[in-house]
Amino acid sequence: MSLAEELRQELAAVAPERRCDRVAEVSGLFHGAGSVHLRGRGDVSVHLDLADSAVARRAFSLLRELGVESEIRTYRRRSFDHATRYQLHVRGRQPALAVLREAGVLDARRRPLEVPPRRVVGRTCCRGAYLRGALLAAGSLSGPRAPHLELRTSSLDVARFLARVAADAGGRLAVRDRDRHAIAYAKGAQAIEHVLALAGASSAVLGLEERAVVGQTRAHANRLANADHANLVRAGRAADRQLRAVRALAADGSLDQLPPPLRSAADLRVRHPSLALSDLAGKARPPIARATLHRRLTRLVRLSESQS
Repeated sequence: MSLAEELRQELAAVAPERRCDRVAEVSGLFHGAGSVHLRGRGDVSVHLDLADSAVARRAFSLLRELGVESEIRTYRRRSFDHATRYQLHVRGRQPALAVLREAGVLDARRRPLEVPPRRVVGRTCCRGAYLRGALLAAGSLSGPRAPHLELRTSSLDVARFLARVAADAGGRLAVRDRDRHAIAYAKGAQAIEHVLALAGASSAVLGLEERAVVGQTRAHANRLANADHANLVRAGRAADRQLRAVRALAADGSLDQLPPPLRSAADLRVRHPSLALSDLAGKARPPIARATLHRRLTRLVRLSESQS
């Protein structure tokens, strides 16, 4: 399950106790994923278009708790991955219209509002609930290497409103215009965790931190493994070069004329062609330092190159 799916699952399980929080969450849901449809003679219906069944059930439950009847329908998206989408249909009956006006989705003349009145997000708890609804409606989360939280909005004004709501609650969201839509977003673990905590996603915060730690540990292990592999390759190439030098010196008879320390180093390399330099130095009798053996073998290589 992706981070975004885990986030939606957790937020959909949050059950606000206060009516004001339910209203604010409904407002965030409808402003993030809602649309208003004219049915003639002033009658309207409102639809929620959602990507997750858990979010659809959450929205259905919230509306029912507020006394609003709705119907869940499904359809298969024609483009991209042909994924199943979930729609909540709310008929424009008087109880539903009253709740939608209270949530700042419609005005008194049944016209859609781009952003709700400030009274909807006047309390700290309501601001968190509104952010939760917006995340459920159109939020995405990716990470952990480069964590990115994004809320898609219909316009730059809506994105700026989300940023103000987050700022009033102590969070921080940046905004960006993307031609046909806009986004409010946060980058970096600390900024994202603050916004998620405001929305009530404490498990997602812990999961993001855990994935970051696991990612850092895996990256460190990979770096160590790559370094070890590179060292082994270098050591293998050096041993092969030393062995070829000893054989070349032995072939032209110059090896027997070298001082005993060099002949001893050559003999060690021939008897242990793949042994690491530190282990090879321990095989000498008497044992010698690794640096000493390295100098002697390097001298053999240079003598061989000078005679070739």
